[in-house]
Amino acid sequence: MSHTSVNPATGLEFASYQELGTKELTQAIVATKKAQVAWRKVPMEDRARLMRAAAAQLRAGAARFASLMAREMGKPVAQGRAEVEKCAWVCEYYAEHAAAFLADEPAPTDATRSYVAYRPLGLVFAIMPWNYPFWQVFRFAAPALMGGNGALLKHAPNVPGCALAIEEVFRGAGFPEGIFRTLLISVAQSKAVIRHKHVAAVTLTGSTAAGKAVAKEAGARLKKCVLELGGSDPYLILDDADLDLAVEACATSRLLNSGQSCIAAKRFLVVPSVREAFERRLVERMRMTRMGDPMQEETQLGPQARADLRDGLHDQVQRSVAAGARVLLGGTPATGPGYFYPPTVLTDVKRGMPAYKEELFGPVATIIPVKNRADAIKVANDTVFGLGAAVFSRDDARAERIAADDLEAGAAFVNAFVRSDPRLPFGGVKESGFGRELARHGLLEFQNAKAVYVR
Repeated sequence: MSHTSVNPATGLEFASYQELGTKELTQAIVATKKAQVAWRKVPMEDRARLMRAAAAQLRAGAARFASLMAREMGKPVAQGRAEVEKCAWVCEYYAEHAAAFLADEPAPTDATRSYVAYRPLGLVFAIMPWNYPFWQVFRFAAPALMGGNGALLKHAPNVPGCALAIEEVFRGAGFPEGIFRTLLISVAQSKAVIRHKHVAAVTLTGSTAAGKAVAKEAGARLKKCVLELGGSDPYLILDDADLDLAVEACATSRLLNSGQSCIAAKRFLVVPSVREAFERRLVERMRMTRMGDPMQEETQLGPQARADLRDGLHDQVQRSVAAGARVLLGGTPATGPGYFYPPTVLTDVKRGMPAYKEELFGPVATIIPVKNRADAIKVANDTVFGLGAAVFSRDDARAERIAADDLEAGAAFVNAFVRSDPRLPFGGVKESGFGRELARHGLLEFQNAKAVYVR
C-alpha cells in the first residue's frame, strides 16, 4: 500500500510514499521506546535547547513547508507561512515554560516531606488531520517531548510529505534519533499501535466518529486519551454589536484555511434589530474574497482538500436549501479543475436542517435568526458540539458573563474570533472531545502526577 499526494487545486497526483509493513512498524515502536527511556533523563535545559533549534529549523524552511502544504491540501501559501511561524512559537513557548510547569509541587501532609512529582507517561501516539498539517502536530509534539515523552505520528493519508517533513525538522534540530517518529500506516495498523505495550497514551484531532473509535480502542486497554473533535461554533451577534468588527471577525474565521477548521465560525445567531445589516455586510465582505491557486500570494481562499469533502459540503448546502434555507451568496461548486467551493452565505436556517445541526467544513456561513439574547444562548447550546463560541456586543461585561457562564464550549471569545494560542488551554466538551492541549494543561495531560511521601 502507498500514501499519495494529490494537488487539490488540479486534482493531479504528484507523489507517492510506501506504507510501513508490520515488521517495520513494530521495529519503529520499539526503537522509539528505547529512545524515550534515554530521553526522559535528559536535563530540561538540554531539551529546551533542542526545542529552540526546532523553532529555528521551522523558520528556515517556512517557504518550503508552506509550498508543501499548498500542494498537498490546498492551503494558501501566505497562511501556510503563518502556520509554520505559529509552530515555531509553540516550540519556544514550551522551551521557556516547561521546567516551571513540571516543577515539583509541595503538598504539606503529616510526612516529613510530601509533594507531587510530574513524570512522563512514555510513548504518545498521535493521530492527526490534514487541515493544519504542521500546527496540529507541533501543538502535541512540543509539550509531549519537553515533558520527556516519545512521539509517534500517524498523519492523515493525504499529507504524507508534511508528515515526513516534520520528522526532518526534529532530526535537523538535533533531537535523538527516533524520539519523534512518523509512521506511514493505515487505519487498521493504527489499532495495532494503540494496542502495543509500549504505547502509553493516544491523542487524536479529527472527526467525532474517529474520536469515538479511538476512545473505544484505547479505553479497552485503559490508555490515556486526549480527543479534539468536531465543532460547529456559534457566534452571537447581539443588538449592540459593532457590526464592522463583527463582520470582519466572522468572515475571517469562516474563510480561514478555506473554511476547513474545527474552530471556524460556523453558525451566526443574529437578533432581529441587526439581522438585515449583518447579512448585507457579511455577503459584501465574503464576496470580496480572492479564490484561486493556493501557490499565489494574493490568494485568500484555496480549494477544498479533497473532492469528496467538496462534494459532501455541497450536499449539505443543497439539503439545507431544499428544507427552506435561502442562498445569499455562492452555493455552487466552481467549474474547472480542482476542488474549489466559493464563499457561501445561507440564511433562514432552522432547526433540523443540515446547516443547523451538522458541521459544515468549508467556506459556508450559516445565519440562524433568533428572537433575542436569551434565544441566541439557547440556540448556541442546541448542538452536540462544544468546541468554541464567540459573543459580539459593545457591553463587554455582559458579553463576558455570557461567554464565561452561559455558553457550552471549551473556549469562548468576546468581540474576537476563536483561535488556539499556546498560552491558553484548547479543547472541547460534549461531542467535541475531552482533555486539553496547549498551556500548562496540555503539558500535564501526558504526565504521571506522582504523589511522593517521605515519612
